[in-house]
This record gives sequence, structure tokens and C-alpha cells, in this order.
Amino acid sequence: MKVISRLLTWSGLLLMAAGALVGCSENDRPLDSPVRFEGAIFGTFYQVTIADPLTQGEAKALEEGFLEELNDVDKAMSTYRDDAELVAFNDAPLNEWQPLSNALIEVLAISHSVSEASDGAFDITVGDVVNLWSFGPEARPEEVPSDAELSERMATIGYDAIEVDTQLMQARRLRDVFADLSGVAKGHGTDRVGAYLDLQGIENYLVNIGGELIARGYRDLEEQTLWRVGIEVPQSGVPEAQHVIPLGNMSVATSGDYRNYFEIEGERYSHTIDPRTGRPVKHQLASVSVFHPSNAWADAWSTAISVAGSEEGMQMAIENNLNVLMLVKENDHWRSLASPAFVEFFDEALIDELGIEAWEASAANR
Repeated sequence: MKVISRLLTWSGLLLMAAGALVGCSENDRPLDSPVRFEGAIFGTFYQVTIADPLTQGEAKALEEGFLEELNDVDKAMSTYRDDAELVAFNDAPLNEWQPLSNALIEVLAISHSVSEASDGAFDITVGDVVNLWSFGPEARPEEVPSDAELSERMATIGYDAIEVDTQLMQARRLRDVFADLSGVAKGHGTDRVGAYLDLQGIENYLVNIGGELIARGYRDLEEQTLWRVGIEVPQSGVPEAQHVIPLGNMSVATSGDYRNYFEIEGERYSHTIDPRTGRPVKHQLASVSVFHPSNAWADAWSTAISVAGSEEGMQMAIENNLNVLMLVKENDHWRSLASPAFVEFFDEALIDELGIEAWEASAANR
């Protein structure tokens, strides 16, 4: 009986060892490059593509890590979940300082800086007005608000209603405003995933969160080819790239008025609300892409310039040395306009090849 018992014990140990070996070999299995991860976050999609060689175990660990980063951002900055830090801040008593996470303070500080530099074209307190126009979490019926409703909500909004103390990591609302970070949170999330991958030693990747992108290194390590980013034609139906731009060690955020809108009696109402008027924009600037090392800054600036329009927006780009590409609707075609910083960064040869006009070489009102 003792012999049988020993045999059974050794058999169990052998089976356990075999199972461990199978598990190890599966985790060590190299994956074909590039490896793509995709799913849903922030009410939109995420795609993370890594060109570095990875095993299955490494890929799984990386996915768990960057999803934790994205979930942390969602829990801090969502307006759709009751346990979000931003929701608690919006519900806090007026004029009382609230200690906030580093991430939320950083995004609030970026927002305030872009608001000041854009003369209020970017304003995170516009949330109450966005809700009124059926584009926010209130999910109202699609209808045009009355002048009285609009005036009532416009009386309280304004980026100066939120004070941020970056030294003590706290903020407070001075008026009863609703802070909505949808114009910058996706960009921050994109930066967070990129920073996480950097810390893990990943050198070649493309992160895409709802169209906000950050690229590092190459998409093909052998050929040393950069990632390629399509700038879409602003039109309904199947997306079509107007320009395909090589991108390495840079991020890009795009804002436009062609994806989210409603129509009443033949009039089209854009989801882009001008915080200075409280009404949807009506200019011909349909798409703005801002290229910047930080996607959070690119995200906020693309929103501000999209609100401002081509002329005022390009002046913002020039004054702040921003790398900007605009698509402007002119009759039956699209006109592509680049800021001086864009031309300098990508060089004139590529600009000519893509059929993009440098702003100085164009007449703004042609």
C-alpha cells in the first residue's frame, strides 16, 4: 500500500509539473508582430498596436496594465458614472476646496490654460449648455432650447468659475457650474496608456482612443517605416482618408462637427458648442487636427480651434506655435490648410505631396 501511495504521489507531482510546463510554454509563445488589443472605453473604442516582439504572457500583462490606467481615468473623469471623482467634485459645496487626484488636477490645469489662451473658446464648464442641446449625459430629446433656457444656463458658465491650486492639489467651484472634461479626458487617457507602455520598455506602438492617437517608434521594425495616420474627409457615410500622414514620437487629436449632430426643419445643429455664445458653431471649418507631444493638450486645443473657426483658430495656432491641419468646406470641395509649425515639422516636400496649403501662401477668404 505504501508503494502504491508513493506511486500515486509521484504521479500527481508529475501531472502538476506537466501542467506547469504547458502553462509556461503557452505564456512564452511568441506572437506575430504587430500585436493589436481592442475594446470599449469612455463610450468609444480603444486600439493599442505594439510592434515590439511579445510573448503571449507579456501581451496579457501589458493589456491588464493599460486597461487599469484607462479604468482609473474613467473613474476620475467620467460624467456617466455615479462613483466618478469628477461627479463628486461637481456635487461639492461651492467655494470649498476639494482635494483631488493628481490626474484630475493635471487635466483641470491644462483645461484652464487652454481656456485662457483661447479667450474662452475652450471651456469645461460649458457642460450645462451642452446638456441643453442634447449632447450631454442628460440625454434630452433633440430640440432647440428656448432663448430663456439658454440665457439662464449661460449666466453661470465660464472657465473662471473653477479655481485650481496645483501646489496643494485641490480645486473649487466658485459658481454652480457642471465641469465636463469630454474635450480633454480622452487625450489624457491616450497619454496615460503611452506613458505606461514607455515604463514597460515598449518602444514601438500606436495608441488610438476614439480617434485620439499617440505613436512611438516604427510600425515595421525591419523596414523602419513610421506609423501612418489617416485624416478623414469630414462627411457622413463610410470614412475616407483625405491625407495619410507618417507619424512617429508624436500624438494627434482631431475635432470636427461632422460626426455628432441633429437636424430640425432642415437646419443642421453641430455638437460643437461655442462657450462664448452657447450655440452650435456655424462656420465652414469642419475638421481640426492638432499634433502635439501631449495628447491631452492636443485634444483641448483641437476643440478650441474647432470652436473658433479657420481664421481665429489659425491665429491661435500661430500665437501658440501649434502644429495644426485644418479641413475647410468650400462649396463642393475640401481645402486643407496647415499652420507654420505644421509645415516646419513635416517639411514642405510632404506638404506639397499631400496637396496641403501653408497658411501664409493662402488667402483666408477665397
